[in-house]
Amino acid sequence: MVEIGSLRLNGFYPRCSITNTEFQFHQIATDEGVQEDLPDVASTCSVPIIHLKSDILDTEPLNLLTEVTYVDSLLTTLPVLSEEEQTALAATPAHPAGLYASALYATSFAGGLVEQFWNFAWPAAIALLHPSLQPVAVIGFFSKLAVVVGGPLVGQLMDYFPRIPAYNCLNLVQATAHLLAVAMIIRAHTAPSTLASSVLLRPWFSVLVLAGAVERLSGLALGVAVERDWVVLLAGPNRPIALAEANAVLNRIDLVCEMAGASLFGILLSKYDIMTCLKFTAGLMTWTVPVVLVLTWLTNKLSSGVLDCTKSHDVEIAGAAGIKHGWMEYLQQPVLPASLAYVLLFFNVLTPGGLMTAFLTQRGLNPSIIGGFSGLCAFMGVAATFISANLVRRLGMLKAGAAGLIFQSSLLTIAVLSRLGHMSYDVVGAQILQTGIPSSKANLIGTTEASVASLAEFIMLGVAIIANDVSHFGFLAMLSLFSVVGATWMFCQWLVNPTEEQRSLFSF
Repeated sequence: MVEIGSLRLNGFYPRCSITNTEFQFHQIATDEGVQEDLPDVASTCSVPIIHLKSDILDTEPLNLLTEVTYVDSLLTTLPVLSEEEQTALAATPAHPAGLYASALYATSFAGGLVEQFWNFAWPAAIALLHPSLQPVAVIGFFSKLAVVVGGPLVGQLMDYFPRIPAYNCLNLVQATAHLLAVAMIIRAHTAPSTLASSVLLRPWFSVLVLAGAVERLSGLALGVAVERDWVVLLAGPNRPIALAEANAVLNRIDLVCEMAGASLFGILLSKYDIMTCLKFTAGLMTWTVPVVLVLTWLTNKLSSGVLDCTKSHDVEIAGAAGIKHGWMEYLQQPVLPASLAYVLLFFNVLTPGGLMTAFLTQRGLNPSIIGGFSGLCAFMGVAATFISANLVRRLGMLKAGAAGLIFQSSLLTIAVLSRLGHMSYDVVGAQILQTGIPSSKANLIGTTEASVASLAEFIMLGVAIIANDVSHFGFLAMLSLFSVVGATWMFCQWLVNPTEEQRSLFSF
């Protein structure tokens, strides 16, 4: 028995059963002049015989299509919009007010400025306590450990709870950790120790390590929520040009915050004592919290409440099982090679960061010069967000990523210039992951990827704790070079030898 249902045949839509009939498809004649006697058939529908028009058989091969395949083929072969109209639609965000009307971007700027200001402040303040990389490396070590262990679990929690309440709660947690860390550093400078070993054993240092771990874990979750989840909803998951532009703008905001935060603290530290600078930091953190809360509400209001949409609650959240689930999902994603290449870039000390700041401080450089170095690196990153757009337009998404990695590998020893390649791949890599990862797993896989990246930094900091003398910084730089070259090789291998699933997602 052959079932024919819900299929368009010569203009009507019957659902009928035809029995006692055998079809030999390879013997069907398509000439209009050929007529054969058709056998009597018993049919349960009102029309006993179905005539197939020969012009249909001439233009389309006879296929038994499912309903979904049939609709997909119509959408592919009969586009409603012209190419120019489709391009214009792809470049128009789904919720432009939520993106452009000082909402999401302003939220990202307010939170990012405080975070980048603090990222420059605490290594400089700790480095002034003792001429060794060890205290900075220990704090960074445990912060990365917290992200490696807790990242997947926090990602599942972010996917489980409503977006706005979870985001606001994490903002309060991060601000509390910031203020606690500032208080501990002020305490340290009021009673400094002359021995690095005694610094590590002081109670205030233990509290500082804990506060640093909580701050980093909450900051990770906040960043992933905006950059992997919210921006996709506001720009539109099926509007790639608008999404690419939104990614570039968010990267520029991060880099402007990095440039402004490092430069501002460097200038303050060159003019005032460290205690005054730390008090200014605490005041900035306090005033930023209500601003971020209001801007978060405004973002959702201007985008018609899209951030309130229901999320899946079918994920089991349970300690070690939740962490294991996050790692398994990460390892099974189709864009894993591109993600691992991104991760390897974090095994690198030749970028603005805690170890580089501590190294330059102990070399005796003026704080304003160190801040200027970080600011210049951030400026090169901003330029890279514009360069990456041209690379994608000329080379395509994947080849643009390869070009960024090759550029960084070639100029890694010139830290400022290599930043161009690093940030070019950062922008393109975000687009690759947003394309290849389902939106329902955005926070989970995003935080797990950040956990793996923190694992790379964690290992580097472990090496720095062992080789804590400033004279060993050259050895750390060589390890960084090998890591970046390895990332470039891995991505290029993936580009040359893609799987079928990867071919279905991207144009190789």
